[in-house]
Amino acid sequence: MACRREHAKRGRLTMSEVTKPRSGQPSWKRKQMKIGFIGLGAMGVVMAGRLIDAGYDLVVHNRTRAKADALVARGAVYAETPADVARDADVVFSMLFDDASTQDAAFGDNGIATTLRSGAIHVCCSTLSLAQARRLRDGHAERGQAYVSANVLGRPPAAEAGQLYVIAAGAEGDVERLGPVLKCFGPHLFVVGTDPVQANLVKLSLNFMIYSTIEQMSEVFALNEKAGTDPRKIFDIMTGSFYNAPVHKSYGSLMVDKNYDEPGAPVTLGLKDVKMFMDAGGEYAVPLPYASVVRDRLLSAVSAGDGERDFVVLFERARQESGLK
Repeated sequence: MACRREHAKRGRLTMSEVTKPRSGQPSWKRKQMKIGFIGLGAMGVVMAGRLIDAGYDLVVHNRTRAKADALVARGAVYAETPADVARDADVVFSMLFDDASTQDAAFGDNGIATTLRSGAIHVCCSTLSLAQARRLRDGHAERGQAYVSANVLGRPPAAEAGQLYVIAAGAEGDVERLGPVLKCFGPHLFVVGTDPVQANLVKLSLNFMIYSTIEQMSEVFALNEKAGTDPRKIFDIMTGSFYNAPVHKSYGSLMVDKNYDEPGAPVTLGLKDVKMFMDAGGEYAVPLPYASVVRDRLLSAVSAGDGERDFVVLFERARQESGLK
């Protein structure tokens, strides 16, 4: 199904027309997928909304029920537990904060795995440790259930615009089946392997590159500001020349505007990610010396009371150490 509601000239297509089998189509394409979504934080609520916009039947759950109200008003059905979400679903997405909440949602007493039927897929989009990624992979495999990791790159505005980058790994047939759904989140789908853990490691690695770029820009902005050049001028030169990737444009703009207090992701989240990246380096015996620099900068932001501000506030730590007010 395409990621737009399709209309015939005479009006909206009926459900019987949508689900009518076509010659040569795989059976999973012959019906409207029923999708569940668990975890309606800043990213999850927008991603779930994209699925509603695409015309999918959606069941949602969040520990704080009020966060589901806007989606329910748009046609989603609220379920009291992750088990209730998974009961009749073809695909269940989870987008939760950390390892513990993801483990409980998947394998707790009222978890996804208790009701996920044969042929349905749990798709985890959370940024997790490799140990937790393996627990999800192996736990579902022991139960004969399908599991795919589908991590995303981008902030909530990109999610709302359907411009996320999706990094997926899992059994080839499962990832292929999910392709049309995953492309509701963005046009770029990167399949990195058949082991779901691979996608988690790629996500941690690319998140580290984001934090590293923010640290680089922080140092460059602070140095030039102390020499009397407005950081906005440096930003214009950067993005108007060689340094015009989305990471420079998006985060650099937030930094020079000092837009720290509407966090797409807080410092505490960045610190969690970098620690997991460093753990992965230890596990694979790969030195990651610059990761220590980024971790310490994030720790200094937490110590300064900025833990819940957007992680671009690292710029202020560089300015402070430079003696800038």
